[in-house]
Amino acid sequence: QVHLVESGGGLVQAGGSLTLACTASGLTFSKHVVAWFRQAPGKEREFVAAISWSDSVQYEDFVKGRFTVSRDNAKNTGYLQMSSLKPEDTAVYYCAADLYSLYGPASAYEYWGQGTQVTVSS
Repeated sequence: QVHLVESGGGLVQAGGSLTLACTASGLTFSKHVVAWFRQAPGKEREFVAAISWSDSVQYEDFVKGRFTVSRDNAKNTGYLQMSSLKPEDTAVYYCAADLYSLYGPASAYEYWGQGTQVTVSS
């Protein structure tokens, strides 16, 4: 059974930084794309960033230059380093994994974590 567990969320002031982690089990992590999505109250889940098995990366425009996605296959863990955080970054952040989808809607990703709350105060 596949499990993705996010950690690292919390409350931070605007301009601050957080690093989220996504630890996977039950799948061949090194062969999967690891993606990050977020969902704010009343809004749809939206793509944030992803990293492929070959370390190709994709970012949504609103996080370019502020967020960095990475992975450590030896630890079965993906990371999302977030800096220069803004109040509009407040959301539940989810990690997802898939064999194929580097960039796509949430429906394109097979496996999901439960999410971790990130709150950015002004």
